[in-house]
Amino acid sequence: MRVLMIEDAVDLAEGVIAHLARSGVVCDLATTVESARDFRAVQTYDAMLLDINLPDGSGLNFLGKIRDSGDRTPVLMLTALTSVEDRVAALDKGADDYLGKPFDQRELEARLRALVRRDADRKSEQITLGPLIYAAKDRSATLNGKRLNLTAREAAVLDALIRHEGQYLSKSRLYNSLYGFEDADVGENAVELYIARLRKRFTGSAISITTQRGVGYRIGLND
Repeated sequence: MRVLMIEDAVDLAEGVIAHLARSGVVCDLATTVESARDFRAVQTYDAMLLDINLPDGSGLNFLGKIRDSGDRTPVLMLTALTSVEDRVAALDKGADDYLGKPFDQRELEARLRALVRRDADRKSEQITLGPLIYAAKDRSATLNGKRLNLTAREAAVLDALIRHEGQYLSKSRLYNSLYGFEDADVGENAVELYIARLRKRFTGSAISITTQRGVGYRIGLND
């Protein structure tokens, strides 16, 4: 999962980003509306965390323009403005959820998971593919009843693949779910390493990850 956080309180943002990283979520930080536009011009996000009061404009106006353009990326408002009027204004502009500051990091992560799950039409925290059971809540997985000891990167790749089971995901798309702009020195070939590790974990099972040259990778059941 890759998230854009639009927040000018850098200390708060860095804390959120660090917590999300431990859950395998890549989070880019934009401290202004202008920088948020720049990020979105070159990158697609699974969700956005958006403050209302930003140095160069209103987060609500930014949100309104996003929605007017037809973009339905899930948006969770994070703001100190918590009156009923503020919440109604944000929801009317197209926000999907609203969380007041200060907040508990666990609640933020739970709300974020719920938004992405809803957007992907996944109503359950648990995804089952034959003998493989994946729990989105903590990015854990069991195969034939035995827990897989996945690294954070392996879990991130599996998360992307299993949420789009049956579809081919390009190397670039998987790479974008693993690394942020600050990791630009890491090449896309790193994805192949994590695909190889997952394949090794699935050896002898009914689960396979297939490759279509020039298209990408797909998880599914063996024929």
